[in-house]
Amino acid sequence: MLYYLFDWLQKIDFPGAGVFYFISFRASMAIIFSLVISLLFGKRIINYLQKKQVGETVRDLGIEGQDKKRGTPTMGGMIILISIIIPTLLLGNLKNTYIILMLVTTIWLGIVGFADDYIKVFKKDKEGLSGWLKILGQVVLGLIIGITMLASDQIIVREKVMPADNESKQEVINDMLLPEEAGDYVTRDVKNTKTTIPFLKHNEFDYAYLLWFLGDKAVKWSWLVFIPAIILIVTAVSNGANMTDGLDGLATGLSAIIGTTLGILAYLSGNIIYSEYLNIMYIPNTGELVIYMAAFIGATIGFMWYNSFPAQVFMGDTGSLSLGGIIAVFAILIRKELLIPIMCGIFFIESLSVLIQVSYFKYTKSKYGEGRRIFRMAPLHHHYQLKGYPEPKIVIRFLIVGILLAVISVITLKIR
Repeated sequence: MLYYLFDWLQKIDFPGAGVFYFISFRASMAIIFSLVISLLFGKRIINYLQKKQVGETVRDLGIEGQDKKRGTPTMGGMIILISIIIPTLLLGNLKNTYIILMLVTTIWLGIVGFADDYIKVFKKDKEGLSGWLKILGQVVLGLIIGITMLASDQIIVREKVMPADNESKQEVINDMLLPEEAGDYVTRDVKNTKTTIPFLKHNEFDYAYLLWFLGDKAVKWSWLVFIPAIILIVTAVSNGANMTDGLDGLATGLSAIIGTTLGILAYLSGNIIYSEYLNIMYIPNTGELVIYMAAFIGATIGFMWYNSFPAQVFMGDTGSLSLGGIIAVFAILIRKELLIPIMCGIFFIESLSVLIQVSYFKYTKSKYGEGRRIFRMAPLHHHYQLKGYPEPKIVIRFLIVGILLAVISVITLKIR
């Protein structure tokens, strides 16, 4: 909204209004706004939740001090969502399809998570929203993202094309719509289902390659692979963040680290100069996503003010499902979704620990008549709790690993 105000002021030559066009300025303002909103309104929301007795039901894990968490206000994810949405609406270009998709993701998964928390807290149903309904919500979101990416004229990538031996450069330029010259190459804006593979020199991968057996029709039918891949990624990362949200400040801190990484990648991918220098895929219009991610970073850091040990509020599924989905969709939009196993490594390991534990328990129960466990408890952070590690130490060490994975994710831009 402020974006359009300053756009009007710039048109009437109001002094200084042009600074609002700079992504760096608006991103800085988004961080400040989201921090202020989360800090100012966070305490009021916590007090309201306490008044309504919206407390967390903590299962007995046999961990010392676990009972102290009982009754701590939950559904605090509302603080994060409000702190993301308001600065984005104020500072972002709301005509940008990428921004619209991120706002849809935030609100959609916020509603799914809120419904789950509401059933648990007010309906006194510990199971919350049906697992199938959660997955259905994630699947629908994946469909919305996938179809929009395939249909929207704003969602394009710019690729280089080398003229054929019998074709002059000018002939190629004349055949293209508003191309730019780049040395011996010409460039063009196209719609495709390409993404980036980390650590490889020629690191662009098209989902159409998986349909190689269709020959020339592979590109036309690439959506058959592309959309299910998006659904799988959104569901997996959203649930991974949900499983990680078990210790004070853990999911929030990791989300802030991952968000910073994604913000850097979005800025570089959306800047024609840096993308050319780094020889990475240039994605027009994605620079605006930096504004959204700046608000995301500010919101998660602001929430940690209240969520760090000992937590005054828990985010609940309202926050955790949303954070994971936001990270997944953002990575998909900037064509970096194949970096997720590295960038979201802690989410991945936490989810994997649950899968291994459940699978091994069922296998040993069917074979020996007695279920056995690999970890003392899953997800993995509870395993370390039962080994006697203090909760703050586990969180800090997981965050250190998260920072290491974030650095590795960024340097994949040059290490190929």
